[in-house]
Amino acid sequence: MQSSNPAKNRIIVPLDVPTAQAARELIKAIGGTVGFFKIGSQLFTSTGPHIVEEVRASGSRVFLDLKYHDIPNTVRRAVESASALGVDMLTIHLSGGRAMCEAAVLGRGVSNVLILGVTVLTSLNDTSLSESGFRCSVEDQVLLLAEVAKNVGITGLIASPQELRILRERFGSLFTTVIPGIRPAWADVDDQKRTLSPRQAVEAGADYLVIGRPITASRDPEIAVQRIVDELEQAS
Repeated sequence: MQSSNPAKNRIIVPLDVPTAQAARELIKAIGGTVGFFKIGSQLFTSTGPHIVEEVRASGSRVFLDLKYHDIPNTVRRAVESASALGVDMLTIHLSGGRAMCEAAVLGRGVSNVLILGVTVLTSLNDTSLSESGFRCSVEDQVLLLAEVAKNVGITGLIASPQELRILRERFGSLFTTVIPGIRPAWADVDDQKRTLSPRQAVEAGADYLVIGRPITASRDPEIAVQRIVDELEQAS
């Protein structure tokens, strides 16, 4: 159940912890102050799908971030399984190609899960993209993959905050945007290369913000959340 405060509802906190107990402690600390918890590869691998049930039972919404990228039939079945778990959002890599993306949409069936297409990871820039064999800029790759999402009926995108403006200019409000790489001015950038502050991201058109270490590594996660909420309310 989301908070009645829209600013709080925008915040997605990753449960990037190794055990279910560590996840429970974080949920207990801030579960009533944010909109979603994100379950990624580390926690899902160590605990299995029952962690989704635990998060849902706590009253929080679930973003399952496993970034499916495989042959179309495998991705379709994975999305079917994730949808059956009752997650609210999940991710696929749009670079898996049109057929794989279409299979993900089929796998969703009649569920309300929001499929989020990952464009370019926020840890990458033009240089690292080139090192991976791509012969275009990050911006061009993001727009190319967003076209793939549009053409197959995927209505959610994962992109860095720095591509938000060009996405809104090209596609308007077509996509629900979930934006990682958010770093308040008082937090370290860490390994993110394309970042904005929470307020800057919302003003650029972000719908949801994934904010991890500035909250989870804080001595007082609840105070960190409140500082971010205060900033978002100024943007609103």
